[in-house]
Amino acid sequence: MTGALLADLGTRLRRFHADEGGNGTIEFVIIVPVFIVIFLSTFELGMLMTRHVMLDRGLDMAVRAVRLGAIDPLTHETFKDAICDGAAIIPDCANQLKLEMRPLNPRNWGIIPDSLDCVDRDDPSIAARTFVTGVSNQLMILRACALFNPYFPTTGLGASLPRQSGGAYALVSVSSFVIEPTGAGNN
Repeated sequence: MTGALLADLGTRLRRFHADEGGNGTIEFVIIVPVFIVIFLSTFELGMLMTRHVMLDRGLDMAVRAVRLGAIDPLTHETFKDAICDGAAIIPDCANQLKLEMRPLNPRNWGIIPDSLDCVDRDDPSIAARTFVTGVSNQLMILRACALFNPYFPTTGLGASLPRQSGGAYALVSVSSFVIEPTGAGNN
């Protein structure tokens, strides 16, 4: 009896090994997840780049408004509002954006810190590290940091982005400008 079972099992295994049905399914199962990850990563990268371009645009428009004297008084909040007006697609811009502005001496070029000063989602009340409004003819450097949640945080690019507070990734834009002299005596 055991010999008949083993012979029958051997026959079935040979028949299963020779059968070519289901080959398309195997290829599908191997290839399709790769294409899905590529598609999701492409979408994530497209949104990341769009957000970064809009952050750059908002920062450039706000710096232009400061240079023209259109933002008065110049505070962290008014500057942030001007950036958010120019960067329309940043979600919850007022709460996700943090600015750092400091003067730079062009004759003794100081180094700004490499560490980012982004919003701490656990404690959003922490003030900006440095926000100095500057005086006439002073070179200023402005750095804006915005936090974004990835669309697909567990797949492809979304899983490999370096994370900041609350599982978000940071996008940073930097601009510099000179505060124009004001007043009747300056020509």
